[in-house]
Amino acid sequence: MTVKAALRIAPALLLIGLALLGPWIAPNAVDAPVTAPYATPDSAAALGGDQLGRDVLSRLLAGGRDLVLSSLLVAVLVTGTAAVLGAIGAVRPLVGRLVERTADVLMLLPAVLGILLVTLSWPDGGRLAVIAAAVVLGVPYAVRLAASAATPIAEAGYVEAAAAGGERLWYLVVREILPNLRATLLALFGLRFVAAVYLVATAGFLQVGPQPPAADWALMIRENSSGLLLNPWSVVAPSIAIGLLALSVNLAAATLAPQTGRKAVTVL
Repeated sequence: MTVKAALRIAPALLLIGLALLGPWIAPNAVDAPVTAPYATPDSAAALGGDQLGRDVLSRLLAGGRDLVLSSLLVAVLVTGTAAVLGAIGAVRPLVGRLVERTADVLMLLPAVLGILLVTLSWPDGGRLAVIAAAVVLGVPYAVRLAASAATPIAEAGYVEAAAAGGERLWYLVVREILPNLRATLLALFGLRFVAAVYLVATAGFLQVGPQPPAADWALMIRENSSGLLLNPWSVVAPSIAIGLLALSVNLAAATLAPQTGRKAVTVL
């Protein structure tokens, strides 16, 4: 790995590391007031206080872990499901047409409406319901891209030779097609992570999933919006954190994808 590539990946690793370790390195308790409501930054609270006088910095450090883990899980599930369905559809055209028509119908459902439908029909689901909704809404977009990338590979001579030789479907998908989709899948993973951050954060802002007094970046934006002029950091800090998380992970995936792509072509 070159120095330039390492520098492009480092921000994502740093942010994810801070988000995962945040609850243990927060300087103050996330649910106890340490200053006045919407107090400006001082020695007791480096980013000031929120609506109840709780430390914004501590809640910022503790509020990203669930968002990161949820978005990573959604991106992995969406990318994996789309890769398998796309590869199967490329090998079996009838199945591919059925998957594409189903994806076309599901893509008509707006993302926010889909989240509300799933979470309202599963009121006790909490964040798990949000993750399920994000996966259901993300697969249709991803499977179209995966199928488009898998079709030329399925038509390659070595795959047709393997099929003519009697190899089973799982062998063609797992051993012949998916290894040559690594570059596409890495790029797809980055895009789906950004989309998952958007969906999970939107659900948090709508209080679908995390509930007060939980420390959550999207929930912090909603709770403290009325005090934006008194202590802007209570809203600006979690907003910047969400934006940087999405951009840095997408940049890291884009940095890795071309390298894997060149390697896959060499194998062919």
